[in-house]
Amino acid sequence: MSQTKRLLSLSTALAIALPSLAFAEPSAELIEAAKKEGMLTTIALPHDWCGYGDVIASFKAKYPEIQVNELNPDAGSADEIEAIKANKDNKGPQSPDVIDVGLAFGPQAKAEGLLQPYKVSTWDEIPDTIKDAEGFWYGDYYGVMSLLVNKDLVANTPKDWADLLKPEYAGQVALAGDPRASNQAILGVLAAGLGKGAKSGKEAGEAGLAYFAELNKAGNFVPVIGKSGTLAQGSTPIVVAWDYNALGWAKTLNGNPPTEVVVPATGILAGVYVQGISAYAPHPNAAKLWMEHLYSDEGQLGWLKGYCHPARFNAMVKAGKVPQDLIDALPPAASYEKAYFPTLEEVDANKAAVTGAWDSVVGANVQ
Repeated sequence: MSQTKRLLSLSTALAIALPSLAFAEPSAELIEAAKKEGMLTTIALPHDWCGYGDVIASFKAKYPEIQVNELNPDAGSADEIEAIKANKDNKGPQSPDVIDVGLAFGPQAKAEGLLQPYKVSTWDEIPDTIKDAEGFWYGDYYGVMSLLVNKDLVANTPKDWADLLKPEYAGQVALAGDPRASNQAILGVLAAGLGKGAKSGKEAGEAGLAYFAELNKAGNFVPVIGKSGTLAQGSTPIVVAWDYNALGWAKTLNGNPPTEVVVPATGILAGVYVQGISAYAPHPNAAKLWMEHLYSDEGQLGWLKGYCHPARFNAMVKAGKVPQDLIDALPPAASYEKAYFPTLEEVDANKAAVTGAWDSVVGANVQ
């Protein structure tokens, strides 16, 4: 299937608005059971990622009896999986109840018996293409890969992947994660491969590795995990990151330094993240209540305020539940119309290619 057809197929799926269950509320029994547990342990949820700070705050406000224990906000998807494995027999505060991981990591966690199924009240409005039919994992939001630029240090804003190879960007380009463990970074490599015209999957992963090897050899790649702080400090003036992270960081920096967010002209890659509940969750009812919150209208709009396209986005737009100002705050619609949504198989193939050969092909120890 061509890239255009795949995009149209997913766009059609996302546009289907089934009868809304958005007004359904968690059962009184679930709420009571969650309150008795008294705690929810999350992992890898930076407050400036996808509006999570406000989403967590709204959950706390709604259920003050439940303490939210936040583990390692800067962890990558692979770290989240390992945290479940490492704490199988541990019911203490280091055992995560829930995870938010890249698309490829959901089926992996299910296959390894690390997740338990749960279908939220608004399940029917989550497109079938981005959820496990049995409810072990389910898409939560998506965005496109972008470049966040520190305009104090970068005179000419790069417009495409090829631009980053120019000598003027020496020592300036970073990934927003370790490409051996971070879903965001792994897909950043895929996007670069697509930008070179490669076919999505293993081919684009290998092309992306060759691209970053060239970038590293030229002295343009910085082996530092890029984020708002490193961008502001000048150690990573250009960061390859999801658009919602880039826009969130730019908002936090508030013009100090001035920034610009660019969606590359080619290789426009869309990425879906998924939620799941640990099979060993110490607080399974609190975990289910958390999922109900995330997939409620309030939770979905919370992500949208953080510049993410939530899973129920099109159904909510069709139902008139999305304020226009939230839509207007996103990058131009054209950036999303041209975006390519890789299949799960392509994501898996790219992940295997990138994580397996980053050290040997690129040789940059990102940390």
